[in-house]
Amino acid sequence: MSKRAEAAAGAPAILLRYLQEQNRPYSAQDVFGNLQREHGLGKAAVVKALEQLAQQGKIREKTYGKQKVYFADQNVSLRLCVHCHHQALPTQDQFDTVSDADLQSLDTEIVALSAKVQGLQQSCRHMEAELKELTSALTTPEMQREIAQLKAECAGFQERLQGIKGAPVCVTPEEKEQVHRERRRLCREWRTRKRMAAELCDAILEGYPKSRKQFFKSALRRMRTTTWHHQTPEGQLAT
Repeated sequence: MSKRAEAAAGAPAILLRYLQEQNRPYSAQDVFGNLQREHGLGKAAVVKALEQLAQQGKIREKTYGKQKVYFADQNVSLRLCVHCHHQALPTQDQFDTVSDADLQSLDTEIVALSAKVQGLQQSCRHMEAELKELTSALTTPEMQREIAQLKAECAGFQERLQGIKGAPVCVTPEEKEQVHRERRRLCREWRTRKRMAAELCDAILEGYPKSRKQFFKSALRRMRTTTWHHQTPEGQLAT
């Protein structure tokens, strides 16, 4: 007998034991995916074995739409032994009978554990927030270095300020005011001359055969050839 045939022959016992151990519903595809590598079962053998076990009443079968799921029958009183040539051996029920009081006790325990889980989750969130805050903050050595750098900068500014305060006054307020008056006078003179130049350009452009832009280009070329350059008091080229 080939290995594939041997695996198919032992499939019912393997699947029954697997479903009893897992105690949860599985589709044929799930069982095949979980056991194929370990036991070398083919999908057809898995489907056939599950249907055989369901017909024998050893497992339960439920249909949801086009899919069937299989799970262990908790009232079963017999199990197959994989290592005893698949003979049925009588045993006690695999799952003990649970009374209403036991179920109520389990429900109470579930509620208490759920509350404990919620408390732990909330505590974890607080600790995660605290950890994030601590990791984003500067470490003690980094803060010490930054403080030393800021102190050095403050000392430099203080030294610079003392130097400015202690420097002799080079320009008197009267001299400063005289410079400002002279600058205002020159600015007025510049604006007057600029207006006169604009009026003169407008008079020339009335009979100039070319555009205004071409006229100014020609004038600038003439200024450059005569090495004459005029700047405004603001340092801008007069136009």
